[in-house]
Amino acid sequence: MQKDMMQSFELYQPDNLDAALSLTDRYGKDGWLLSGGNDSLDWFKDRVKRPTAVIDLGGITSLRGISEIDDGILIGAQTTLTEIVDNPIILERYGLLAKAAAHVATPQIRNMSSIGGNLIQDTRCWYYRAGLDCYRAGGTKCYADTPEGMNREHCLFNADRCVAVSPSDTAPALIAVDAKMVVESNGGSTVHDAEDFFIGPAIDITRMTVMKSQDLLTRIHIPARWADADFYYEKIRDRGSWDFQLVSVAAAFRKSDVGIIDEARISVNGVAPFPVRLDAVERLVQGTSGDESTASAAGELAIKGARPLRHNDYKVAMMRNLVRRAVRSVS
Repeated sequence: MQKDMMQSFELYQPDNLDAALSLTDRYGKDGWLLSGGNDSLDWFKDRVKRPTAVIDLGGITSLRGISEIDDGILIGAQTTLTEIVDNPIILERYGLLAKAAAHVATPQIRNMSSIGGNLIQDTRCWYYRAGLDCYRAGGTKCYADTPEGMNREHCLFNADRCVAVSPSDTAPALIAVDAKMVVESNGGSTVHDAEDFFIGPAIDITRMTVMKSQDLLTRIHIPARWADADFYYEKIRDRGSWDFQLVSVAAAFRKSDVGIIDEARISVNGVAPFPVRLDAVERLVQGTSGDESTASAAGELAIKGARPLRHNDYKVAMMRNLVRRAVRSVS
């Protein structure tokens, strides 16, 4: 395979949403949406992705910014992660997202990366990214899910031919605050709950989200219901910066005046092809104070049904402990 030699493509830099959508319709699967661009050049140089056209969204100012509305906040998909980390409204009222965004890579990368790009980026599985003919690439084999496969960073749950995981740090935080994802196409606008926005190989092995080639993520709405909740975020990775998560947890809790959990939303990433919302754990902890006994039971329930691969059984204990700590943080 030739490396470091990008195939030529047409570069478009639309300055409005209509122009961008016209281009996505025109090129379909042969087009590539460029958001922050941090991941794109690697794909191009390795010749794994060979688009005919690259559509740079950086000039569409309507896709950038954070605004407070009656029912929460709206975040443009082109808003950088640094802008999210530094925004006073998010810091004060939706700190879970700020903390998750602050754990992405390095300050330099956060300056360039958009939240939309972080959400819709492709998996980091090295077999897939090396251009091998795996299931996700249209082949007939998962190289990670073999006796000799290197699968230390792969999934515990919901594998269906492909065992690669979602790499997004901000995704579980948005699921925890019940965010809504606004997707535009020339056919109109659709709104998806964050937990339904991400899909696994059982639905479509070639995609990580519900978005198709003509779609564009334009805005993220976080409802006011989860403003000022009790939040918990933790990400475990090999190195203190740069790295993608091995396992992460994001949780939001609404408590009564006497410290009882009235409502909880808990999401874990790095353990499945998509960020997983732990509905059963949420039901378990509601009506409790998040005491040690409840937290331990929550951790055990979270890992029920886990099916580790040859090299990633360490993730089971890691996930159990992260969920336990998230619930314990409430008390």
